[in-house]
Amino acid sequence: MSIAAKMAGFIESSSWIRKMFEEGARLKSIHGKDNVYDFSLGNPSLDPPGKFKRYLQSIVENEAPGVHAYMPNTGFAHVRKAVAEFIAREQGAALGEDDVIMTCGAAGGLNIILKAILDPDDEIITPAPYFVEYGFYADNHGGRLVPVKTKEDFNLDIGAIERGISAKTKAVLINSPNNPTGQVYPKASLEKLGDLLREKSKSIGRTIYLISDEPYRKIAYDGIDVPSVLTCYNNSLIATSYSKDLSIPGERIGYVAVCPEADEKPILLQGLALANRILGFVNSPALMQRVISGLQGVHVDIAEYARKRDLLCNGLSDFGYRFVRPAGAFYLFPQSPVADEVVFVQALQEERILAVPGSGFGAPGYFRLSYCVDDRTISDALPGFERAFKQFA
Repeated sequence: MSIAAKMAGFIESSSWIRKMFEEGARLKSIHGKDNVYDFSLGNPSLDPPGKFKRYLQSIVENEAPGVHAYMPNTGFAHVRKAVAEFIAREQGAALGEDDVIMTCGAAGGLNIILKAILDPDDEIITPAPYFVEYGFYADNHGGRLVPVKTKEDFNLDIGAIERGISAKTKAVLINSPNNPTGQVYPKASLEKLGDLLREKSKSIGRTIYLISDEPYRKIAYDGIDVPSVLTCYNNSLIATSYSKDLSIPGERIGYVAVCPEADEKPILLQGLALANRILGFVNSPALMQRVISGLQGVHVDIAEYARKRDLLCNGLSDFGYRFVRPAGAFYLFPQSPVADEVVFVQALQEERILAVPGSGFGAPGYFRLSYCVDDRTISDALPGFERAFKQFA
């Protein structure tokens, strides 16, 4: 075989996702892009804020010597200081610049965390539904993903997490606001999770980390607060990016923040810095680091995503779809009206609507819709959503 057997297996296990995108490309070639309603990708539909563009221009015009040189693997000190100060104000955790590592997006952040903490066959627990790449990230570093159930409203089931913990558990990986459900885990749940991990870490004699994947932190609706894991559990880490709140996913800029009270923090930080280098990231993009240093707290107009959410939710609710109204992110995760959600996704394709089956997120029987699209895509697709639903009503 020309490629690794493991990679061949990964390709085969995700072949239905590839087939879905191939079908989308086929439909667009036949009917035209504007006549196919693509809810499959979480690619931000809003332009970056005007302040981003203006600040980027000012940074580009800076001709000071050394602005494109190498830097510490953890990133520019002044950038990490700006990020740490903002986190301290926003989340009430007294971080210093050394507690922050600039990364190539949240994906880069998650990979350096897992590289730094995992031994072979260690387990990472994650609540399902979960982001499809988590299993691949765990495998990258010799670990194994262990999905556990959530409650009916997709909130954390602390009992299920407790039952999933074993002597091999090294971390619990959560994502709030969640992709694909849009759920935001409340502070009380995170505090209970912190209590559980303290107890279990002591009983099994090893640190269990809490990793929070937070690229959608700024995209929360209806006045909902996104609680900080840093104040709920000392051995916690955040991996995040500016992809969604600034609408710059192609720039690959994010960071890892380590709780200032973490056990054995110096060696953990050294491990993260080394992982950043040996995984090939070396450091996050210098230009984007300098840009985001002056944009802490800046984000796109979240009200626009809330409006799109309401447009889609109100339409689907009228047709009889069942779903939990998302509290954040820009995804809706309805229940399929037929047990095999792939069958229903195919019915949607007949209406030129592209959706993602829930099986890829560890939740068969559901499907994901990304509503970070233009309003016309939502409004023009609604009749097709109604016709597809009626086939199985």
